[in-house]
Amino acid sequence: MHMTKRLQVLFDDDELRDIQRLARRRQMTTAEWVRQSLRVAREAESGADVGQKLAAVRRAVGHTFPAGGIDEMLDEIERGYAAGRTGS
Repeated sequence: MHMTKRLQVLFDDDELRDIQRLARRRQMTTAEWVRQSLRVAREAESGADVGQKLAAVRRAVGHTFPAGGIDEMLDEIERGYAAGRTGS
């Protein structure tokens, strides 16, 4: 079951008139225009998280560290698992 909640937002007269005008221009109710605008803003915010993550990955790949070949790294991982099982 989907529940809806009421949100009260207070605007000054001029701001409310602008919002109502924008809603009429799109042939929408003021409430629907506000809901749609908030959805767009929310999606833009979550998109910023993706941008931040990509920037972090790009910074990380710019670093160089010594690393062995894949076989050597897998062997080291297995040795670590084995040491954990024996309590060493």
